[in-house]
Amino acid sequence: MRLILLGAPGAGKGTQANFIKEKYNIPQISTGDMLRAAIKEGSELGLAAKKVMDAGGLVSDDIMIGLVKNRLQEADCANGYLFDGFPRTIAQADAMKDAGINVDYVLEIDVPDASIIERMDGRRSHPGSGRVYHVKFNPPKVDGVDDITGEPLIQRDDDKAETVEKRLDVYHNQTKVLLGYYNDWAKSGLPGAPKYRRIAGVGPVEQIRDSAFAALAE
Repeated sequence: MRLILLGAPGAGKGTQANFIKEKYNIPQISTGDMLRAAIKEGSELGLAAKKVMDAGGLVSDDIMIGLVKNRLQEADCANGYLFDGFPRTIAQADAMKDAGINVDYVLEIDVPDASIIERMDGRRSHPGSGRVYHVKFNPPKVDGVDDITGEPLIQRDDDKAETVEKRLDVYHNQTKVLLGYYNDWAKSGLPGAPKYRRIAGVGPVEQIRDSAFAALAE
């Protein structure tokens, strides 16, 4: 199973990625993790990436594709792989295609913006343990305090509505075009074209998981 997981920030991709990884025994390919590992190893690509990042720049698509190709040659990718958060742009998608990095499925988790904002803005966390609550869906026993320690809960800046709205704007402006890109490629019937599947990302986690598994079995 080789697939790309697409969806807005807060759509629940990370949760579903864990289910998919376990079911198909495949690794999740995170470009952030790859960059950190390559820099730590001091590989040629890692040193090139570090130089760019130290100067405050964005790592080029050539370097990213090189890292991806190296990563896919590792033993744990024998059964396939799952991309989450890559590609982010049409240029990266084209570069993947040109490099012969194949995928069987592109799975989109579709969640309305309003649901994402409600989901993220309602989160409250306990800094000491990492326990997470939600003011509506999973409230603490006493408003604003951790069930176990009684210590105050916080709202992370990343979860505040205005921050989430900005991240969604970036997604709609930059990354959402990939949905059309992969959908059109899937419909083309060309050799190597992936299958494109869209599932609703609202409702119980298990229901979304079952929808994902059903979509990947078609």
